[in-house]
Amino acid sequence: MTDTPTPVPSAPLLRVTELRKQFGPAEVLKGIDLNVAPGDRIAILGASGSGKSTLLRCLNFMEKPSSGRVELGGSVVGTERMLRDGRVQTDYSERELTRVRQRVGMVFQQFNLFPHMTALGNVMEGLLTVKGLARELAATQARVQLARVGLADKADEYPARLSGGQKQRVAIARALAMEPELLLFDEPTSALDPELVGEVLRVIRALVDEGRTMLLVTHEVGFAYHFASRVLFIADGVIHEQGTPEEVLKHPRQARTQAFLARHNEFNF
Repeated sequence: MTDTPTPVPSAPLLRVTELRKQFGPAEVLKGIDLNVAPGDRIAILGASGSGKSTLLRCLNFMEKPSSGRVELGGSVVGTERMLRDGRVQTDYSERELTRVRQRVGMVFQQFNLFPHMTALGNVMEGLLTVKGLARELAATQARVQLARVGLADKADEYPARLSGGQKQRVAIARALAMEPELLLFDEPTSALDPELVGEVLRVIRALVDEGRTMLLVTHEVGFAYHFASRVLFIADGVIHEQGTPEEVLKHPRQARTQAFLARHNEFNF
């Protein structure tokens, strides 16, 4: 009888080490360490101003980290060099960051759609300008993604004629069109009227069923409980507590986490 081999854990898709971000004298991120494996679904909670959105923007390099290391697929993003005082400085080229943003898709709180383009045009734009696809192929792929989020019949509508939930679903389709390895959601429902929140969360839930790797900043604690494989609670620019949804959301150990969740006790989970 042969022994069953022990499964080898998959290497992190994303590895973040001692990530810091400073705006002038204010240090918003104060040393974040985070590993994200393929298929992870990480919900990020915390009070306003805790650094949640800044973390996502640094992972997509819309904001360049002040220090620390980000590795994507085992490769360090940027070129590191040692300064005379012993500190490490990382330089980033726009060409490299463009490639990173293709692999790490971002869905914003405020949709960020081009108002002069139709839903189809918004989803096509990255396929045309970044991936260089022919217009006919880009349109075909964009229509597939719009159908995926339930908006096949809205392809020719402009954002001004779409509801908030529909705009956010167009934004999700735009991110999916680039075939990212990792999806970042920055409070995707916070700008929506309550009756529109469900349609966006259902799309995200469908992505869970596909096995997508995702980081979600949200105040929807009940959804986070059902969505996440891991929950991070961020306070004052550091990860204050992390664990499974059961551990962090139902049995938090830290007083700050407990106080935060007490303000969200209207959710049932």
